[in-house]
Amino acid sequence: MFERILTATDMLDACDAAVVNALEIAKQNKGRLFVLHVLEPTYFNECGPVESIRDFKTGEETVATKEYKEKVKEELDNKCEGALKPYGNYQIDLAYGKPSIEIRRWARKFGANLIVLGPHAGKIEEEKELIGIPIGNTVEDVIMHTTTPVMIVGRFLPKERLNFKKIMVCIDFSRSCKYACEFAAKLAQRYGSKLFLFHMITLHPSGKYTQTELEKEITTAKEKLLEFCRVPEGIDHEYIIREATLPHLEILKYASETDVDLIVMGSHTREKGEKWYVGSAVEMVSAECFCPVAVITHPDALLKMKS
Repeated sequence: MFERILTATDMLDACDAAVVNALEIAKQNKGRLFVLHVLEPTYFNECGPVESIRDFKTGEETVATKEYKEKVKEELDNKCEGALKPYGNYQIDLAYGKPSIEIRRWARKFGANLIVLGPHAGKIEEEKELIGIPIGNTVEDVIMHTTTPVMIVGRFLPKERLNFKKIMVCIDFSRSCKYACEFAAKLAQRYGSKLFLFHMITLHPSGKYTQTELEKEITTAKEKLLEFCRVPEGIDHEYIIREATLPHLEILKYASETDVDLIVMGSHTREKGEKWYVGSAVEMVSAECFCPVAVITHPDALLKMKS
């Protein structure tokens, strides 16, 4: 299913959670793992990027020479050899440029059918503070502009939790959510998983619904879920409808109660003209969740998954 997995790391002092978890998924699928580290320019000139970066040890500005790149690659290889070398089917590559662009470009180059990232890529170099949205600008940009499924994982997980026996799918009836349902169904067929198809009715703090109106809304939502999801025969599943004021908190709460192994979400939950936006629930859940979150952007994500 995932024969070619790309993961990116900005850490040179350790083998981070995204790399280790991506490795385990690669093992399960007998796939090849591509580990990418992007060297970011310290500035650009009028003729394009100058290969000037901050040294990963001293922090001083230096030139990314061929020798320097080999040194960085060797450092990565050494830090990850305990995890990667026993498996063997991997390669480490370096790129130079804007991380989100390079991650997408190399995913296309390798024909990756899964991208695995940590939630907080893209930091201010000097202050090491997160910028932009909770999942980081780099991750947001990758999600927004790739057709490849993106899995966000922020902690080291036991390998049995990467068997994805319990998969929660967040349903908001958007187009990308339809692709997320189909993606989750394919995973369930591969792993023998149970699907938890979750829909959230958002309540206004001032009390928009009367009890009668809320009960009617719940009945309508149940009917829409059955029509929208169309779970293939043979997959164990159940439908869940909750009502609350903050969707991401309710999603995280239910995921914790059910002890799910994976949350699947559609990325573009809002549209404006021809432009898409990553929804706030996707941002917050991906940043705070204890389990991996797979974010689906495009119907081509399904074509990248072999049965």
